[in-house]
Amino acid sequence: MATDVPIFRLNRAWVQEIRVSLVGRTILLCTLVNVFPSLLWSQDSPDFFRQNCMNCHTIGGGRLTGPDLKDVSERKDREWLIGFMMNPKSYLDSGDPYAIKILEESRNVPMPTLPGMTRERSENLLDLIDAESKLTESQFKGLQISNKPFNDADRKLGRDIFLGKHRLEAGGAACISCHSMHDVTTLGGGRLGPDLTNIYERLKGRKALSAWLVAPGTETMQPIFKNHPISNDEIHALVAYFEASAGESPAQPTSSRIALLFLGLMGSTAAVFGFDAIWKRRFYSVRQPLVDANSHQSSRSTKAHS
Repeated sequence: MATDVPIFRLNRAWVQEIRVSLVGRTILLCTLVNVFPSLLWSQDSPDFFRQNCMNCHTIGGGRLTGPDLKDVSERKDREWLIGFMMNPKSYLDSGDPYAIKILEESRNVPMPTLPGMTRERSENLLDLIDAESKLTESQFKGLQISNKPFNDADRKLGRDIFLGKHRLEAGGAACISCHSMHDVTTLGGGRLGPDLTNIYERLKGRKALSAWLVAPGTETMQPIFKNHPISNDEIHALVAYFEASAGESPAQPTSSRIALLFLGLMGSTAAVFGFDAIWKRRFYSVRQPLVDANSHQSSRSTKAHS
C-alpha cells in the first residue's frame, strides 16, 4: 500500500494539470474568437478601401467624384460618419443638409450602399483614414493619371475596346455588353448599365473617370473587373473615347428596338422562303407517281364507262 500513495498523488497532480491546461486553452480560444475578427477586419481595411473607395475618393490627393477624405473626422463627428458609410441613402432621403451638400458637390452622383459595410468595418475604415491622414503622403493619395494629350489613335482604340473589337488584356467583358453610346451600331448596346455618352462630364473629367475605371465600384462591375483589371493604356484609350463623346446626345433605345423588329421580320420572311425552296421538291419522287397513278386510273375508268 505504501507504494500506491505516490502513484495516487501523481495521478491527482496530473489530472489537476490537465484541468488547468484545458481552462487556459478555453480562455485563449474565447479570446481569439473575439479578437481575431477585429484583427482580420483591420487588416482587410486597406484592401477594402482600395477596391471599393479609391474609385471615388483619395486621402490627400484631392477630389475625384467624391470628396478627399483626408482629415474627414475633423469635418463631421464619428457617429455621423459611421451612419453615413453604412447607409448613405437614408441620410439623403431624410434631407440631411451635410449629405445633400456632399451630393451636390459630387455632381449629383450619390454614394452607393456598399455590401458588407457593417459598423465594425466602418469604424476600421475610419481608423485607417485617420492614420493615413497623419502621414506625409498616403498610399491612397490616388493614381498618377497621365496628362498625355489624346490623339485620334487613342480615340479609335477606345471605341474598339468599348465595342469589343479589341479585347481587354486581362480578359474583362466589353463595355457594350452592358452599356450603350451615341455612335454604336444600329442594334444599340446593352441595357443593364447606363448609357455612357456623357460619362466624361458626369464624373467631372479625366482624373475622376480614370480612377473609376481602375476599380469600378458598382455591384455589377466589381466582381467582373476585380480579377480582370483594365490596364493603364486601356484606361487612357477609353477616357479619350469618352472625352470625344462629351456633349453628344445619348443613344435612343426606341430606334434600336424598331431596327431590331424590322430585322427580325426580314429574317423570319427570308427563313420561310428559304425553307420553302429547300423542301419544295423533297417528296416529289413519292408524290408524283401517286398522282400519275391516280390520274391514269381515273382516265381508264372514264373510258370504261364510255
